[in-house]
Amino acid sequence: MTSSIPAPTNPYLVLGAAIVLPASGHVILGVPVRGLQFLFFMVILAWVTAKIAPPDASFVGRHAGGFLIYALSILDAYKTARIRTVKWVHNARRDGDNAQSGIGPHT
Repeated sequence: MTSSIPAPTNPYLVLGAAIVLPASGHVILGVPVRGLQFLFFMVILAWVTAKIAPPDASFVGRHAGGFLIYALSILDAYKTARIRTVKWVHNARRDGDNAQSGIGPHT
């Protein structure tokens, strides 16, 4: 399976990076602006929930908005990496099939 497009980053590497450090998965994927957007909303929603949460709430309860966006950013980074990998594999198989059979698409 040779292709002119290099193989995308392993989705599990992106998932691990996104879990360890917020927005790093998006940076690995080459979309750092999207990662910064997630970080911005993480901070804003954590601040908002900290202001409206009751004083006896736990740390997670006081910052639930930030944790929600953090979880969504992990899912988004993994989903993006997984889609890129599946597209790359599909294109590589399609190119390999055409090269082996000698049959091209109808024009």
